[in-house]
Amino acid sequence: MPASGGGVPTDLPGGTPGDVIEVRGLRAAGICGVLPEEQQRAQPLMVDLDLYADLTEAGASDDLAHTANYGSVAERVHRLITTGRFALLERLATCIADECLLDQRVTAVTVSVRKLRPPVPELVDTTGVRITRHR
Repeated sequence: MPASGGGVPTDLPGGTPGDVIEVRGLRAAGICGVLPEEQQRAQPLMVDLDLYADLTEAGASDDLAHTANYGSVAERVHRLITTGRFALLERLATCIADECLLDQRVTAVTVSVRKLRPPVPELVDTTGVRITRHR
């Protein structure tokens, strides 16, 4: 799958299926949007992450040092959302993916970012984007 492609990777480098660490429902208030009011007031956002990594060693050793630490990743993503300023969800999702890929154990990541109160007149639960990035 190309580095900028979307979708869930079924094969990672070396042709092996990817193990996945899931982070679901990370919530934070952040500045994201093109409307003036969205740039003035933080709005609630929700993030889901699929961190693709080889979990074989961690599964055998039961040692946190042998896996991607989802607590650390969640903390860094939360900080990025609450301290950054973005016009597009696409840019925020890309920055989150880049942050996740700083962990050398993570070979690919799928990031979903949703606005929980989107500024549209139609009745929708959420609006969002989902991207996949590879090392």
